[in-house]
Amino acid sequence: MGVWILALCYYNGKFSSVSECALRRHIERLAESACGAGIMAASVIEKLPSIIREGLAHPENENFDGLVKPYITGGDVKDGGRFPAPRFFIVFDEVHKLTEAERQSGIVLELNRVACPFPLIKSTNYLPAFIPLSNAPAGVFETLYITPAGEITEAMSSNFFICKGGRIITVPAGRVLAGVTREIVLALARENGYPVEERYPRESELAEAEEAFVTGTVKELRSVVRVGTRRLGDGRPGPVAREPRRLFAENQVRWLEKFGK
Repeated sequence: MGVWILALCYYNGKFSSVSECALRRHIERLAESACGAGIMAASVIEKLPSIIREGLAHPENENFDGLVKPYITGGDVKDGGRFPAPRFFIVFDEVHKLTEAERQSGIVLELNRVACPFPLIKSTNYLPAFIPLSNAPAGVFETLYITPAGEITEAMSSNFFICKGGRIITVPAGRVLAGVTREIVLALARENGYPVEERYPRESELAEAEEAFVTGTVKELRSVVRVGTRRLGDGRPGPVAREPRRLFAENQVRWLEKFGK
């Protein structure tokens, strides 16, 4: 029985070929997470790119446009805190593509006043975030982790950003999981003159934030218009989030290293 399950996902979007650049970064992050969980997965990690390519080349996956999700478990052998015989499987799955209306609309987050457990490990253990979400009002998108000290870290499966005084503020990588979309959005923001401040935003700053947004592989960039009962800004997606979203859409090709199926 697997002890840990780790996963990555790749969103093929409008491109007809897989982004090997993004694939490589996701697999690197998966390897780091496996190591952090004590799973000795080097041999699995080495196989993943070729197996994914083989899967995408299968006739059933012609014109595939969805998620590739490798999972690595601890396997059947436990050696102290290490798992030397991991197992793995890969799912090629459909994905809900954001509609233009969804891209333009804002989302709501629910407060989750606990520290995210093992924040640097990409795992499918979302239970600490799902429990408060189960009691949240209808329409809540995800929960937002806030430490007992009042520091905002991340959302359930997203990196979180606030926009305040013309600056984009987010937690540094190394204290939260380094999201691939996060890296791209921050690079584009800096290139286009947006001041970026990497530190913990505090819960008290939500009252001062003009806007906020989250990033993720599938969700790309979504504006946050309310956290708990607090409306952010004027309660509508703002211009700072719209511009990085446009830049992200226009510049995805820069992160593509295409290879044939």
